[in-house]
Amino acid sequence: MSATGKPRADLLSGIDLAPEDENTFESLASRRAAGEPLQYLEGTVEFGPIELAVDERALIPRPETEAVWDEARRMLGEAGKGTVIVDLCTGSGAMALALKAVFPEARVFATDISEPALSLAEDNAARLGLDIEFFHGDLFEALPKSIYGRVDLLVSNPPYIEEEEWDGLPPDVRDHEPRRALVSGPEGTEILERIANDIYWWLGVGGWVLCEIGETQGRRADELFGQWLDTEVRPDLTGRDRILVGRKGARCCV
Repeated sequence: MSATGKPRADLLSGIDLAPEDENTFESLASRRAAGEPLQYLEGTVEFGPIELAVDERALIPRPETEAVWDEARRMLGEAGKGTVIVDLCTGSGAMALALKAVFPEARVFATDISEPALSLAEDNAARLGLDIEFFHGDLFEALPKSIYGRVDLLVSNPPYIEEEEWDGLPPDVRDHEPRRALVSGPEGTEILERIANDIYWWLGVGGWVLCEIGETQGRRADELFGQWLDTEVRPDLTGRDRILVGRKGARCCV
């Protein structure tokens, strides 16, 4: 379908391919054989209620991240014009855009330290016609001070892989997806710790935070965020720790 633009049913029934379609197919097949991810070859991926353009500027949105989005929309429940949503490390813009699609009246902010990733997210927002406020910079430093202490929901799929894990990743990930979006540092929890250290002061009372975490990081993530918030670690569909959920109560817990 990516090579011809024809429906799958037509291809299965047998059609004659134009020479340019054959050339496109051969090029795509060669790139796939060399390890390039299928999503990059197809150019788009479904995420919740939206379809995103994807390329090597940002991570490919995965089912684990979609599970974070699904939990987040359920936790928030509803969102009016005064609702503030933040997506840190937005990448392709997946969570920010999917949340805006289901909460159209909310004000949604998205940040990333990577200018190429932010450019892709902005392209996706324009294509989908969704109004997101994008900011380039490092985590909370990129956000406007006007929303300090007023965030109702913060989501993030931060880098959480240990440096020593990099060489052992599948080649299609290691050779094509941006390292900076995957590797946090020697421990793998460095970015999570930085988010945890600032999260209390950015959330409004009753505000939620949901972060994707590595399957071995549940206890550490609960320790980091639990010193400030009421927390819970929730599993993915395989039963592995995957989502750190926290909520700010009426009084500071320190």
